[in-house]
Amino acid sequence: MSPPDTHASGQTPAKETPASCLNKRIAITGGSGRVGTALRRLLADKVASIKIIDKADPGQLGDNQTWERLDITDAARLSAAMADVDGIVHLAGYPNERSIEDILRVNVMGTHNVFEAARSNGIDRVVLGSSNHAVGFYPRATLVSDKHPMRPDSLYGLSKCWGELEAGLYFDKFGIRTLNIRIGNAGERPTNARALRIWISARDLAQLVMIGLEHPDVTSTTVFGISRVRDGWLDNSTAAQLGYVPADCADALTGPDNAQERPSAMPHIAEHFQGGRFCVYEHDGTLRTRLD
Repeated sequence: MSPPDTHASGQTPAKETPASCLNKRIAITGGSGRVGTALRRLLADKVASIKIIDKADPGQLGDNQTWERLDITDAARLSAAMADVDGIVHLAGYPNERSIEDILRVNVMGTHNVFEAARSNGIDRVVLGSSNHAVGFYPRATLVSDKHPMRPDSLYGLSKCWGELEAGLYFDKFGIRTLNIRIGNAGERPTNARALRIWISARDLAQLVMIGLEHPDVTSTTVFGISRVRDGWLDNSTAAQLGYVPADCADALTGPDNAQERPSAMPHIAEHFQGGRFCVYEHDGTLRTRLD
């Protein structure tokens, strides 16, 4: 993933990384994946070291990077692997809809194991890779903020709601500070009309991760992982209050395919709700509205 290097005129550049962040040893679960690989490249000179926690081989490692091959469902090994880190970026898990058994085993229990590893090792910072699908059943006409109730569009989205709720529990009980980043579309560029409204560059996602690792006002705090988008559906004012200034703009990467939605068996559902095709899984086809 290679985000553009140009900044839009009039945009305030992101703040420099606090010196204390340069001393942080972090672990990235799912660090071998596409998003994790882009993040560790961008974070390499902002933290002391990066430990990749993943079943898959991450390929070439940077000078300050190591890899432990393990599954986040192995609670004992995961806790042992976290013994020498100061913060966790949790990206591991299934990234799409699966059976309830798979979702519970990996996305739910795996996330629980991450928070337990943080607690048992005295780690006080977690950045949780949540998803826009935690609120995917809001209509596109609704401007959704982090203050809106969760409205997941799938079992996958429901698992992200679990993670955010567990983050709140672990802050209230143990003081572990978590930034829940509801990541939008993290592709190299937006490739359809829906992605254009929720896209985030790797550079902007890395900025949010650093805020999560360092900002003193993070408690159990939820923000949206989006760059600058036009006519978006998500109110990211909480991220702005934490100092987030997106460097990249979705409109700068528009192409002829951006005006089109991805094909769906139920376009009246997929194109009405923010979650798009995720809303269609096992849907009975009746468009319903709620009293809000």
